[in-house]
Formats: sequence, structure tokens, C-alpha cells
Amino acid sequence: MFVRTIIISTLCLAFSSCSSQEPGWKLVWSDEFDYTGLPDPSKWTYDTGYIANNEKQYYTESRTENARVEDGHLIIEARKEKWEGFDYTSARLVTRETATWTYGRFETRAKLPTGTGTWPAFWMLGTNIREVGWPACGEIDIMENVGFDPKVVHGYVHTEAYNHTKGTQRGSSVKLDRPWEEFHLYAVEWFDDRIDFFVDDHKYFTFEKESDNDDVWPFDKPHYLLLNLAIGGNWGGQQGIDDSIFPQQYIVDYVKVYEWR
Repeated sequence: MFVRTIIISTLCLAFSSCSSQEPGWKLVWSDEFDYTGLPDPSKWTYDTGYIANNEKQYYTESRTENARVEDGHLIIEARKEKWEGFDYTSARLVTRETATWTYGRFETRAKLPTGTGTWPAFWMLGTNIREVGWPACGEIDIMENVGFDPKVVHGYVHTEAYNHTKGTQRGSSVKLDRPWEEFHLYAVEWFDDRIDFFVDDHKYFTFEKESDNDDVWPFDKPHYLLLNLAIGGNWGGQQGIDDSIFPQQYIVDYVKVYEWR
């Protein structure tokens, strides 16, 4: 019996088949931008044109001037130029057509643009937005920043019950030292009972599930990721747009998604 136990234990160590792995976050999706050219179309598509929020940019598609990968980074660049009746161009990348998730850890390491009028974001929307609309679909703002308040980054959720149009949105903010000069890690960990918000792995806010009501907690359904750089708009443009700052770049080192296993 003793010899048999030793043999079985040795096989378990060799093949990791006799005991489950330690639970933890397991990487399931990523883009580390280790290529050159347009963003990988198997991972990213585009929202184009004018979208919302009285923003002043036109979001273009498959245009390297506004979205490209070089030197190991994704660069989303906002430019002052006439395009389709707008005075600025930029890009909004989404995973709606390529990958969606319910729960997980979602993170990016990024360096932000700066200057009055910029409004970069890393966020999520419910895939049912076209059926139920916003904010019923749910929105998770992993990172937002506005150029007139450049050292502060924000994390919020928006639902039918809690959203900025009612002044009831839930979230918090963190002050950073010159996030336009240094990369920082922005993340959320989304569970079935809460969403935790992090900057550089420091948790600064938790949105807890208060009810099964979809108006309060629409976060038990698939969501997709968005990366965009808006110009102006209801929030980003509250103090105008400084045309002397362009072009501005939102530089992303990587995007990673983990699931708890």
C-alpha cells in the first residue's frame, strides 16, 4: 500500500491530474498588441460616426491615423481635421462582434491623453443594448478621465435605477500623478454579487448587488468591451476644447480578460 501511494503521488505531480488547481483568475482573452498595423479584426471592430453625448468627434473605421498598433502599443489618436461634417476624428474599438463575457476580471494598462476637451474611456456595455436601450443594458465604466481634470480617473456603473441622467450614478474616483506620462493599470473584478474597481491593483470602489431587479442589477448578462477617445461632449467638453493640444494619443499596452476558475 505504501509503494502504491508513492507511485500515485508521483503520477499526480507529473501530470497534475489527481488534484484540482488552486482557484484563481485564469487568462481567457487578451490583446498585447505584438503586431503592427490596424487593430486585430478578430478581436476588435468599430463603432463609427457620431454616437452620443454631444461629442464633437467622428469615429472612423480601419483608419490608421485614428487607430493603429505600433511599437507594442495600441494608439487611439484624436485629430483636429474636417471629416464627414465634423471638426475632429478619433476611434472607438469594441468587442461586441468578437467576444462577450458575464463576470470576470477586465484590465488594461494604459497611458492617457490630456488637455481640455479629451475624454478617454475603457468600459463595458450589455450586449442587449439594441433591444432594451441604455441604461437598461447596464454600463461598467472601468476607467474614465476628462482633460480639464487630468489627474483624476473615475469608475462608475450605470443602470436604469442608477445613472448620470438622474444624478444617481454609483462610483468613485482616484487621483493619480500625471497619468498622461505614466502607464497605470485600470481594472474591474465583476462577480455575481458585486463589481470591484481598481487602479494599480488598489481597490477604491465596490458596487454591490442590492436586488435581482434588472433596473438595479443588469449585470447578470453578457457585456462587451469598448476603448475610445471622445472629444468634447456633455462631460468632456464642459470647459470647452483646446485646439492647441492636437493630436492627442490614448496609448494602450494591453487588454486582458480573466475568469475565476
